[in-house]
Parts: sequence; structure tokens; C-alpha cells
Amino acid sequence: MRDRVQRAVWRKSTHSNGQGNCIEVADGIVGVVPVRDSKDPHGPALTFAPEAWRSFVAGVRAGEFPAGS
Repeated sequence: MRDRVQRAVWRKSTHSNGQGNCIEVADGIVGVVPVRDSKDPHGPALTFAPEAWRSFVAGVRAGEFPAGS
């Protein structure tokens, strides 16, 4: 799994604010959604179950996580 995450093609979140508060997500790895801090691309990546990631994204879109939280 670690090799697949390290070799993944990463993309910045569409919610990136351009001020360094960005995450990157890797697509195409079956069974997990890897997420990392864009300021530390060689640092650790967290992996989430696809269902958990979809739930988180839905919460962000619904405004469940106020800015600055």
C-alpha cells in the first residue's frame, strides 16, 4: 500500500485557498483515499475509507466545519 500511495498522482483540493492551507488527494487507489498536506509532499499521508471520505466532503460542502475551526 505504501508504494502505491508514494507513487500516486496527487491533486490539490478544489477548496485550496492559495495561502498554503491546502491538502492534496490521490485518486485511483482501490479501497482507500490518500490525503496529505501540500506543504509537506514527502511527509506522511493519511488514508481514509472511501465512504468516510465521501462523508467528510459532504460535511465540508454542507458547511458543517466552520472556517478557522
